[in-house]
Amino acid sequence: AVIIPWAASLVMTSTVWKWILDAYYGVLNEIAMDLHLLKEPIDWLANTKQSFAWLMVVAVFVSIPFTSFVILAGLSTVPHDIMEASKVDGASPWKNYRHIIFPLLRPSLFVAAVINLINVFNSFPIIWIITMGGPGYETDTTTTLAYKISFRDQDVGQSASMAAINFAIILVFIALFLKASKNQERSS
Repeated sequence: AVIIPWAASLVMTSTVWKWILDAYYGVLNEIAMDLHLLKEPIDWLANTKQSFAWLMVVAVFVSIPFTSFVILAGLSTVPHDIMEASKVDGASPWKNYRHIIFPLLRPSLFVAAVINLINVFNSFPIIWIITMGGPGYETDTTTTLAYKISFRDQDVGQSASMAAINFAIILVFIALFLKASKNQERSS
């Protein structure tokens, strides 16, 4: 069950979330009205702040399985003899986590954070299916805006230049990730 949002198509997951958030037939409004939390349906995607917040919720929901696998992989690298030694020395579970597990998980958490950042930066399907960059252009990212410029405005040149800038920004993220991971290897 944990892997389903990750393994399922982003299109399918985004479509389900769009249905959940629908102003008139959405499950979220129905549940909230059944519980008397709302008197009338709310259009969750009409307000800029709300729609962007919901896009972030969906992006986090989709990234949870990948992040869980990365953390589990990191936990599998924690040496058992160190954990046993800390228990023998009388370390509390909190101290085990704070001084042993968390420092050993930092590289895994860093990898997950950078990859999720790159994925969210390029999450075209989520944004396009749920809001199409709207209301207006408020939830557009460079990828959705480049798509609009290319296919709606028929300006392929400007769209290609935006895609190149997007690629350059991602390369900067990757370079920073590689530099930081080398610094972590040297310090450990």
